[in-house]
Amino acid sequence: MSGHLAVNTSSLDSFEGLHNAIKGSHVEVTQLGRGKFRGSLSHVGIGDFSLSIGSFSVGVRTQRVSTDDKLVIGMLLNADDRVTHWSFDMRPADVLIMPPSTEHDGIFHGAAAYAAIRLDLAEVPSLFRGEARLSDPAAWLNKNVYQADPSIGMAATRRLPLIISRLARQQTALSDTVADFWKRSIIDAVSGTIVQSLPPDTRGLLPSATQLVGKVDEYLEAAGLRPVHVSEICAHLNVSRRTLHRAFYDVFGLGPISFLRHKRLCAIHSVLRESDPAAVTVAQVAIRHGFIELGRFSHYYHSLFGEYPSETLGGRGFRARKTIDKNLSEPDPVGINTN
Repeated sequence: MSGHLAVNTSSLDSFEGLHNAIKGSHVEVTQLGRGKFRGSLSHVGIGDFSLSIGSFSVGVRTQRVSTDDKLVIGMLLNADDRVTHWSFDMRPADVLIMPPSTEHDGIFHGAAAYAAIRLDLAEVPSLFRGEARLSDPAAWLNKNVYQADPSIGMAATRRLPLIISRLARQQTALSDTVADFWKRSIIDAVSGTIVQSLPPDTRGLLPSATQLVGKVDEYLEAAGLRPVHVSEICAHLNVSRRTLHRAFYDVFGLGPISFLRHKRLCAIHSVLRESDPAAVTVAQVAIRHGFIELGRFSHYYHSLFGEYPSETLGGRGFRARKTIDKNLSEPDPVGINTN
């Protein structure tokens, strides 16, 4: 799933700039609203996978041609007026499914912003493994709109632009495994509304909570310090998010997302404690471990450890190692070396 990471953002001064509104897709655009067009367009590309976020100041019509053979999952981030896709009315945070090789007609009656991920249908089984219905490519062959759960959707509308903003500043420092984590984070944000709408998992007997958590521990140990997304765990163990959530609450009294966050915070604490403040920054270490909102990260960190990350950086572990290195580099005092 990993691949080269590329991020770019541009300002738009005309509706023509939206022709690449979804990276890799050609979109015909007609301006409907009166006034000077202002907008922006950002793309994140990870291999053949892409996230596009666009915004514009006046009403437009967008039409995707049927020659595009990729699956597109879109989300309306905000809108000043009515938005329709095909015959569906959409509200902010609603999710739209555009199947491969399907024409698309969207009408924005005023200023709006959107997000869209574009991927190959062949990736669906691996990306959504653990969710029986979503892992079947046939489930993505029908046009549909999913209404957002406010507790899930609105958080995603804020998170997706933050992901692009953070990756734009840090992309050169990302390894393939970290890029894979962010790919899963993007997919999770856009598809969360769909997952929430699925019926309960009824596929038969499942591992006990303790056994399932043990398997997660084994997977995390093998992964080392790299960030691991909850969807990656579900895919590896072939369980649904509901099943994983139930198991973690039974064992720890908290959900898998909170547990993974604690694991990442502990990994960051260890790195900061052993790092030279002159060589690394808190922000670099945080993004490497999957955090994009530094203010929220600092709050989580302080709540867990009782100190801020800047206080840990260059702490006792680094100072102890520096003292040892200094002692080893000094010449033997007179009388100590008996050779």
